[in-house]
Amino acid sequence: MKNAFGGLLSTCRHYCHSNIHATLVDLLRIQKEIHTGIFTVMDGTTCGNGPGPRTMIPICKDLILASDDCVAIDAVAAKMMGFDPMSLKFIRLAAEQGLGSGSMSDIEIIGEDIRKENWGFTVGDNTASKVGDLFWFGPLKWLQRLMFHTPLVYFFIFASAFYHDKIWYPFKAGKIVKEWYKTQWGQLFLKYK
Repeated sequence: MKNAFGGLLSTCRHYCHSNIHATLVDLLRIQKEIHTGIFTVMDGTTCGNGPGPRTMIPICKDLILASDDCVAIDAVAAKMMGFDPMSLKFIRLAAEQGLGSGSMSDIEIIGEDIRKENWGFTVGDNTASKVGDLFWFGPLKWLQRLMFHTPLVYFFIFASAFYHDKIWYPFKAGKIVKEWYKTQWGQLFLKYK
């Protein structure tokens, strides 16, 4: 469901972060109205564990999921990662509003038996998400319009790019990515032109 966030919203999508779960459900409702017959494919060949999207740790799982139900595919992926799908607000809200199936008991799995899958993934926080959380959900929420609806937002964009590209990647992620390059998916990526 999160793909609709980047696909359907423009450069001002950061306005919606403090209401992300309701926004994802609203976007799914719109998507279902304007694009009947949605079919979703989720690439789980390499999955991301930890705080994302930029600081996840790549873990090869060699799976591809497909469904005509965006809620169900997110629920199955969440279950495999080790989360209770219905405890994730966007899945629960979408299921409650009849936009898809969020409960594993309502989802028919064809193919590999995933009932015992629990990868023990975590969400966690990184520096950028901690700062964002202060303004989107925390004690600085009252400054949200000033910080994210004015040109001041460019400071956060710069700070995030600087942190991820100049600090996190060279000192931590570079080693992780080099290890991932040794996997079959990393090797395939390196061959891509």
